[in-house]
Amino acid sequence: MKKNYTAIGGQALIEGVMMRGRKTIAIAVRKPDGEIDIKVEALKSRPWMQKIGKIPVLRGFFGLISSMIVGVRALTYSAEVFSEADETYEPSKFDRWIMDKFGDKADNIIVAISMLFAFVMAFVLFGALPTLTARFLGGILESTMVMTVAEGLIKIGVFIAYLALISQMRDIKRVFQYHGAEHKSISCLESGQPVDVEHARMFTTLHPRCGTSFLLIVLVVSIVVFSFISWSNLVMRIALKVILLPVIAGISYEIIKWAGKSDSILVRAISYPGLMMQKLTTKEPDDRQLEVAIAALNKVLEIEGAEANAISS
Repeated sequence: MKKNYTAIGGQALIEGVMMRGRKTIAIAVRKPDGEIDIKVEALKSRPWMQKIGKIPVLRGFFGLISSMIVGVRALTYSAEVFSEADETYEPSKFDRWIMDKFGDKADNIIVAISMLFAFVMAFVLFGALPTLTARFLGGILESTMVMTVAEGLIKIGVFIAYLALISQMRDIKRVFQYHGAEHKSISCLESGQPVDVEHARMFTTLHPRCGTSFLLIVLVVSIVVFSFISWSNLVMRIALKVILLPVIAGISYEIIKWAGKSDSILVRAISYPGLMMQKLTTKEPDDRQLEVAIAALNKVLEIEGAEANAISS
């Protein structure tokens, strides 16, 4: 078990980083004038949510939904902070229509639309497309084994190609640098070293408890699960991908949670593919980007104190 495991997780934003503790999120964004804007929010926790949080597998799916909601809100906020400070920025026609139509509820509408779009794209790219393609190949070779192997390879291939493609975009490269800064600052905290730029700079941009690793584990778990499901009814197979998503996400969550706590040889072996994948989604940050990540992390530590470093059950 890691000596200084922290329950804090993070997410790269537009010119910023969000850090999430047990009860608090802190969003730090570097404005065009160089100032770091910090926003703090308390995480809402209801009794039923606390009960679900103790149930293995089930807590993973609800945690995924919660993380997506918090993450999209943080991303939206970082875009607003950065754009408001940029005198040349003008909102799109769609953004203006949403704001005019829904007023104070505009942010909630944008979050809902973003999540729906993300789920649809994920289903098409990693659900329907691989299955239909694999069925076509299996029909040619008349082999169920070929279809199963092809479906898994197509899923992973699409994932790698997607990451490789977006990593070439200039704005995404900046986000990936902040992703690296997030990992470096958390690794610095877990090492027991003082959390500052000088010490955080020494750590790798890779971390076993990362969303990239989680998504890869989801793909691998889904391949294993669906290897036991018949290809006789293609519509049913695709429908089961949606129905079994909570189970697959829950199992993947438990694996990534375990990997973040342990330094065992087995965990290192399981984490290795995900860490290599992170070389596409993390880039080496500069000191100013590290400052932003550390500002968000220190704000959570300031509010939650020692509890933020407690090993979660």
